[in-house]
Amino acid sequence: MNGAQDLGGMQGFGPVRPEPEEVRFHAGWEKRALAVTLAAGALGQWSIDAARHARETLPPGEYLTSSYYEIWIKGLEKLLLQKGLVTEAELRDGKAYGPGRPLKPLAAAEVAPMLARGSPYSRPAGAPARFAEGEAVRARNFQTSGHTRLPRYARGRRGVIERVQGVFVFPDTLALGGDEAPQWLYAVRFTAGELWGEGADPAVTVILDAWESYLEPV
Repeated sequence: MNGAQDLGGMQGFGPVRPEPEEVRFHAGWEKRALAVTLAAGALGQWSIDAARHARETLPPGEYLTSSYYEIWIKGLEKLLLQKGLVTEAELRDGKAYGPGRPLKPLAAAEVAPMLARGSPYSRPAGAPARFAEGEAVRARNFQTSGHTRLPRYARGRRGVIERVQGVFVFPDTLALGGDEAPQWLYAVRFTAGELWGEGADPAVTVILDAWESYLEPV
């Protein structure tokens, strides 16, 4: 969606300052935020794309003034309320006011194998790929209030198919509770000048993963 999370290529938000790989948490509560989010996701009540969309739909002012794990927790609270797993009063007071829905929680011993196994999102092809490697394409310039993985800065821009990735679940529909609707996925190469115009580094290229419905021939 066109939200505060889609900041790629925008000016005025300061430089990106990468931290050392070993710096993963800045406070103890952030570890708990990650653990609770993973544990709740393992209940199977929503997809990873629905979780992303819940975070994206935070009001822009709240999103931009919240830290990374604050955004995770606020998105999780939205999902728990939507699925009827907690009430507003329980969130506010930090305690249960009734019996919970019978769900199978993730046991501690199951966490490492689950994370190592991951979740496969590849699917069999239902039709031939529309585009081939080396073919010129344009990213469609569409606006949506739902979820999309196509960055705003790439919409309407021309690129070249770098690689045909295969067929994968379509996140735009899955995020809203719809069907998997698998599509061909492509790695598309854009020049920095095409994306950001004059002043962009001519030596820089950007490769984006784009589902077939994001693209049109040129």
